[in-house]
Amino acid sequence: MAASDDLSDAENWTGGFYELILILDPADDARLDRAVSALWRAADVRECRTGAGLVEVSPGADAFAVDGHLRGTLTLPCGERVVCGSYTTRYEGIDSLELYLPLGALARVDGRVGGFPFDDRSGVESLSWRAALDRWLADIAVTMYADVPFARAIIGFEVDEDADTSYTARLIPGTNGMEYHPATT
Repeated sequence: MAASDDLSDAENWTGGFYELILILDPADDARLDRAVSALWRAADVRECRTGAGLVEVSPGADAFAVDGHLRGTLTLPCGERVVCGSYTTRYEGIDSLELYLPLGALARVDGRVGGFPFDDRSGVESLSWRAALDRWLADIAVTMYADVPFARAIIGFEVDEDADTSYTARLIPGTNGMEYHPATT
């Protein structure tokens, strides 16, 4: 059986990405560097590798210089280990940082993932596995927020800031810290 935490197995990286995007707003090199380290620490990511040769690096903003992505492994709430990755973008003066879980690896550890988001179980039924994953990713973000505050977070399949909010979970600033708004479809 194929291992869902094998960084060199191309099948683990297929199917698109389920992701946590942190909007760090505004751009700040030092904060971005702290955010990368804080995110990997909060998610308890093991290893930090980059490039085709999976060269070991320390998690931080400079590590993205090789190929734009960092790769590692983490343990899901179900206890299974999977590959994960991270990248950052800077657009119009706003930094964002992403932690992503490839659907190829997720499907190897949870059969409910199936052909998400393109099969007939990808609507409300997919919340049977997505809700717990969303909450766990939100908890990672809240843990990270204590070290490096951010403007908001979005969780879901290949999401962007303009995504339909019913398909995404969101964290936004509230009077008592970050408020969690779960996906509903």
